[in-house]
Amino acid sequence: MIRSTTIVRLNDKLPLAASTDDSQDQSDLAKYTTEEKEIIRKLNETSEPRASIESGPYNHHYLIANGLIYITICEKSYPRKLAFTYLDELDREFINSYGHRIDQPDLRPFAFINFDNFIQKTKRVYEDSRTSVNLDKLNSELQDVTRVMTKNIEDLLYRGDSLDRMTNLSSSLRAESSKYRKAAKQINFDAMIRQYAPVVGVSLIFVFLVYWIFLR
Repeated sequence: MIRSTTIVRLNDKLPLAASTDDSQDQSDLAKYTTEEKEIIRKLNETSEPRASIESGPYNHHYLIANGLIYITICEKSYPRKLAFTYLDELDREFINSYGHRIDQPDLRPFAFINFDNFIQKTKRVYEDSRTSVNLDKLNSELQDVTRVMTKNIEDLLYRGDSLDRMTNLSSSLRAESSKYRKAAKQINFDAMIRQYAPVVGVSLIFVFLVYWIFLR
């Protein structure tokens, strides 16, 4: 289930719109909305454009697009694929409605709070992941979340982990480099076997013949 959604301008972290699930008690979300503010504070132009941050019973999912941050708090069981499809849909509608105004320097916080109506309507569509429409979205190949960065909130806030794209790229490159080194060793070993196997085979046959002729 989607519990809350916030839209923030990336460059100055100005909140533009927000929505929470009014049908449920929000007191349990206080800790996670504080975490959300810390996540937003860490985001910049070099951050990964999509990421999921795990925190207890919830996940924070964010999308950076068109100079904006779209971030949502979802229950951990809610499918990541639907969460990012939901954020993509919000981005399309928000840019279509307010794209020409988002860079205005005199905007006040929550200047587009009326966008809550669209957020609430869209949340209702995405509420149940078992509906036929959402099952189709889950089965679609258009939203690939296998490469979306996943972090733990404690690593991010207390152990200095970064959401920076280059940091993640470096980690990926190190992993790929290690994988290729292992593959190269295996290839060299296989080549050595192919090179010396005939020699070893001939030697064994020769030893067998000598034994058979002279020692039997």
